[in-house]
Amino acid sequence: MQYTTLNNGVEMPLLGFGVYQIPADDTERAVSEALAAGYRLLDTAAAYGNEEAVGCAIGSSGIAREDLFVTTKLWVQDAPAEDNTRRAAETSLTKLGLDHLDLYLMHQPYGDVYGQWRAMESLHREGLAKAIGVANFYPDRLLDLIINNEVTPAVNQIETHPFFQRADYQELMREHGVQIQSWGGFAEGKNDLFTNPLLTEIGKEHGKSVAQVVLRWLTQRGVVAIPKSVRAERMAENLDVLDFELTDEQMARIATLDTGASLFFDHHDPEIVAWISGRRLEA
Repeated sequence: MQYTTLNNGVEMPLLGFGVYQIPADDTERAVSEALAAGYRLLDTAAAYGNEEAVGCAIGSSGIAREDLFVTTKLWVQDAPAEDNTRRAAETSLTKLGLDHLDLYLMHQPYGDVYGQWRAMESLHREGLAKAIGVANFYPDRLLDLIINNEVTPAVNQIETHPFFQRADYQELMREHGVQIQSWGGFAEGKNDLFTNPLLTEIGKEHGKSVAQVVLRWLTQRGVVAIPKSVRAERMAENLDVLDFELTDEQMARIATLDTGASLFFDHHDPEIVAWISGRRLEA
């Protein structure tokens, strides 16, 4: 496995396993198979509703805690955000069966962001979260958070795939010491990604699938990727991407696929802001 070093010295695997949209009753099996395949970075969230299942898989794996890198995410909190953030973190830790997180992310750039971040800074100082970061923060929100707070986010997990590549934003994050992490690396198959002629041709040149080309493209850029699958053979295939390298010419060809726009939703859209901000998780 290859690793990236975060801005506080914590090492994070470049490739992990995500559980977004895996039903809770199927998550334990999927995570157990992912761990058996060799994944050590697990990415979940309070909003996914499957933290307990992830925790059960971790508990029964027999893998030493220090060999795992576990991420979960904080949902938008009501005021007082600092108190509620701590309670949310403690709830996630209980569900996961852990005494600390390797990475705790603010899932959305809404609500009392400053109050939530102050609470996350406290969790970090206390060792309950080895690293803290954000998700879905656009450049303006990320820079505002960096400039006006003590701790710079270690990670920003954002939509990143061949059709929305975020190269300029990645460079800005690099300048400020923030690690980019991809969600939706396969664009959930939109734009016929898995049959894309360009990606298919590059795959044939290496004897790899389109999915493997995309994951190698991400990790070769230094983007942390967290592919999801519920099939053991696909999990193994997705992990087998560090034994080849895309050429500069191939990377340039993939760059031509960038549309510069989200395939899912715009966090600047007032309707999206209202929908996300109004959603609350059950206790």
